[in-house]
Amino acid sequence: MHDALPAGACDAHLHAFDPRFAPEAPGAMREGATSADYAALRARLGLARAVIVQPRAHGTDNRATLEAIRLLGAADTRGVAVVRPDVGNAELHALHEGGIRGIRFSLHSDRDAAVSLDMLEPLAQRIAALGWHVQLHWMADQIMAQRALLQRLPCTLVFDHMARLPVGQGMAHPAFGVVRALVQQGRAWVKLSGPYLNSEAGLAAGYADSDAIARAWVREAPERLVWGSDWPHVTEADHPPDTALMLALLQRWVPDAGQRARVLAANAAELYGFG
Repeated sequence: MHDALPAGACDAHLHAFDPRFAPEAPGAMREGATSADYAALRARLGLARAVIVQPRAHGTDNRATLEAIRLLGAADTRGVAVVRPDVGNAELHALHEGGIRGIRFSLHSDRDAAVSLDMLEPLAQRIAALGWHVQLHWMADQIMAQRALLQRLPCTLVFDHMARLPVGQGMAHPAFGVVRALVQQGRAWVKLSGPYLNSEAGLAAGYADSDAIARAWVREAPERLVWGSDWPHVTEADHPPDTALMLALLQRWVPDAGQRARVLAANAAELYGFG
């Protein structure tokens, strides 16, 4: 069980699926993974705010994410879209009005990737004017390989899932230093999310081998971290965790209640522009 959550506690990373917007890809839709399903879960967990991240199954059609923002309440919900360089300015402004505050480059795998690396810099130049960020789901080796590109991007960066540092190397992986430098420059944030993606021990061990990496980020930059459940845990179809466990892990990673409140509420309010 977790302690009572602070006012404005935010789940800064979840996905909402809507078969109405992807009739050609029903196999990619998760059962019980709509925004309405999440609304029920959010009430049970006591969370107040949410950030909907466009899932791969919906490609660059952001309607499911916009619909989730509307259903969960525009005042307390933001979104991260996926777009390509041919997106028009009118569409970008419509996305902003709909609650979008960033774009995602999920390049950790080539499978079903809706965007490519060459699209990143031209899009970053365009969204910087909107005050949006670029959210990166990259493996640690990719972060290291593209460190020069990351340094010259004109907008805020958000690294998914603790920057995907491999558990065998953790903070010894050079990507840790790359991300830490960007964080220290005030240019980047890190999401405490997806521990199973960085774990070899698995659910039975409570993903304990991801603890050291999470705690390292807490030591380095408690003011630049947000927490996300990664609901509905699409990568964990065989062994899906209870989302309440993700909150319990945060208590383990951030034992100080004041710091934990900052991660859950104040940091998210700053990054996503909640009132």
